[in-house]
Parts: sequence; structure tokens; C-alpha cells
Amino acid sequence: MEHIVVVGGGLAGLRAAERLRELGFDGRLTIFGSERHGPYHRPALSKGMLTGEEHPRDVSLPSYCELDAVWRLNSPVRHLDPRRRLLQLPGGETVRYDGLVIATGVEPRHLEGAPFQDPRVHMLRTLDNSITLQRNIAASRGPVVVIGGGFTGCEVACSMVDIGREVAIVGRSAPLLGNVLGKDLGGRLTDLHRHHGVRLALGVRILHWVPQRYGIALHLSDGQFILAAAVVVSVGSVPSVSWLRGSDLVLEDGVLCEATCHVVGATDVVAAGDVARWPNLRFDNTPRRVEHWLNAVEMGRHAAESLLAGSRDARPFTPMPRFWSEQHGVRIMAAGMPKLGTDTIPLTAPDRGDRVVTGYVREGRLIGIVGLDNPRAVLAWTDELERQTQPRTIPTRNRYLRTPDEGSRSQPRMSAGEREKTQFLLKTQLRTRV
Repeated sequence: MEHIVVVGGGLAGLRAAERLRELGFDGRLTIFGSERHGPYHRPALSKGMLTGEEHPRDVSLPSYCELDAVWRLNSPVRHLDPRRRLLQLPGGETVRYDGLVIATGVEPRHLEGAPFQDPRVHMLRTLDNSITLQRNIAASRGPVVVIGGGFTGCEVACSMVDIGREVAIVGRSAPLLGNVLGKDLGGRLTDLHRHHGVRLALGVRILHWVPQRYGIALHLSDGQFILAAAVVVSVGSVPSVSWLRGSDLVLEDGVLCEATCHVVGATDVVAAGDVARWPNLRFDNTPRRVEHWLNAVEMGRHAAESLLAGSRDARPFTPMPRFWSEQHGVRIMAAGMPKLGTDTIPLTAPDRGDRVVTGYVREGRLIGIVGLDNPRAVLAWTDELERQTQPRTIPTRNRYLRTPDEGSRSQPRMSAGEREKTQFLLKTQLRTRV
């Protein structure tokens, strides 16, 4: 390969470019980014950037090696022609490549009916979004309302509490983070936010937005009216794949990839980060996206390795997903795929109080863990989780499939007796290890 192009100037794209140089690629390297900023630490947007503790220069991500790359910032790519290995840019410019890394990430999900033309209504995805929101909050005095009860929305609420602002979370589901953590831990986090003064309106829809000179009134489906000086819409994200329409790639909930990160339907193209949907054979062979900071790092590096190795010799990407969040001083640590669990079991003794660790089980096997303020136990159980999810793969025509004796979706849900046995075994291991 003489020319490799990375489309996406964020974390995954940066780590892919670094790995290419580490592995000895000495050809031309071009990185296209749609924003005017270089790579930066995106989790800071809902934390230090909003509280004023950090500034744009503090969150930038420098490269840890000499890239010798051409950076094309503020240059969104418009179209991909994988057969001709050609990228189209605005103004009729075209760029040819020998290898391509797709790392365009995600963009905020649109909320129907929200008056985004009003400068007091914000989305939070880019550094410029965070700067604008912080200035709006600093210039106003009224409540801040967050639409959405996911991790980003909850972290924004925590930041508002930290700077002494009145804040409310409006969400369609209850409890907070229930779709990720389940009812038990989600309920604990909901109580935590309520205890710290966050106003909660959960299980409701917004019927009307009523912009006024002094703020924006939200009319909720339960009859409440909430007045906001600033509104943050945080209702999820969608993969940034519009530039790939018409490329004949499979774009259902992201770019479909093989287990090796090679894009299905294209040669010499890999994908990494939030935009990529691939089968993590550590769990099963169903393609999924993983939107976590560490996954962008690890997948960017692996995608670069796979691109240089070629589809025949590349290894499958089978990471152990890990992520964490801190809310009102409580650290939430997670590993694995908790959302895939069909049952939950406690992995800490009752006398641990609020320092709980919960296991998520599917088909008799531990598949994810989440802990609150208990890093030692989480680390120990992550080791056990890795043992129970060791991937066993066989190559067949450049694709990697789970071996026949591994669990499949067609297997039945655990019976009560099987679940009790699993609880007993896991708790026995807990007493001997933690």
C-alpha cells in the first residue's frame, strides 16, 4: 500500500494512524476530519468543559508517535466508491487510496419537535457544542433541563449540580440508565440523582415546546410544566454513515464488518470505533456496535493491524468491553456486555452496603458486570468474566465463526434451579477471591 486514508479525525482514527506507523507503514497517510479541531477527549465535554475546569487546549489528544500525516480538518468526505478506491470531497475533489480506515463515529439523534433553531436548545457531541452550551449556561441563571436519561445526560446533570445550578432530567423511561444497568442499579442511580437535588420527570413525553423571552417552557405528558434557561437534548446517537450511501456497503446501524474489522463488501477497507458494527466472538457472532472510549482506542489499533495484514491473515477483534462513569462522586465501573444478560445476580455480600457489584448472566454464563464504588471487586470479577467468555474461533473463507459447542441464541433461558446453581458457584468464587 502506498496511500492509506483515515476518514474520521477522532480518537479511533488517531489510534489507527499511530498503529499504522508503529507497524512500519512508511507510505502516504492522510487523515480527514469533519470538525475544525483535531482529536480531543470527548468524555470531557459533559464534565470539565461544562464546569469551566477545562478548556479546549486541556482536552486535545496529541499523538504519542511521529505520524508524518497530512491532516485535512474541516473537510467532510461526501462519498465513497469502494470499487474504484475513490473518495469524493466537496467542490469535485477526489482522492484515491490503497487502504481505507472508516472512523467517522456517531452524531446526536434528532428529537422530533425540538426547536433547534432556538439558541437555548443544544445537542452535545462536539467540542464546539460544549463551548456554546457552557457559554449559554454561564450567561443565564434559570434551570437547565436535560432531555434523556442516558450516561451523557446524567453526567451533564452532575456537572450542573457541581456548579450550583438547578437542573432537571426529563426521560421517557424509568429508572435512569435502566436499559443498560437494569432496574436495581438503575433505581439506585435514580435515587442518587434525586438525593443530590436533581429534579426528575421520568416516564413522560414532551407534548409542547413553548419558547418565551425569559426561557423555554416544556409541557409534559403528565401535566407538568418545566421552565428552562437552557435545554440539552441527549436522546442517543446514530452512526455517521450518510457519506456512505450509494457505496453498496451494509449500513444498518453502522458499517457492517467481519470479525477482523474488515468492512463487508469492500476490499482494503476496515472500520473502527462507534461507527463499526462487528461480531465480538467473545460473546456470540451477532454484529453490534460498542460506543465506549476504550473500544475506540482498541478497535482503532486492531483495524490498522487488520488492514496491513490483509483479510486472510487478520485476527478477529475480541475485546473485553470496559467503561466507567462518575456521578455525584460515585464511580460506576462495568465490563462485558450487561445489556445481553437475561438474569442478574448479586456478586457482593449484603454487608457491603452501597458498594455493590451485579453480575449479568445469559444461558448459565456470566456475560457482564457493573459495580458501584468497588473497583477491587470489579477488577477481580473482570478476570472471571474473561475466563468465562474466552473466544474459540475457526477460520473459514476469511470469516470467523464461533465453534459449534458455544452457546447460541436458540438455547433456552435459565431455569430457576440453574440460576440458583450459578449464583451458588459465583458467590463461592467471590468468597475465595474478593
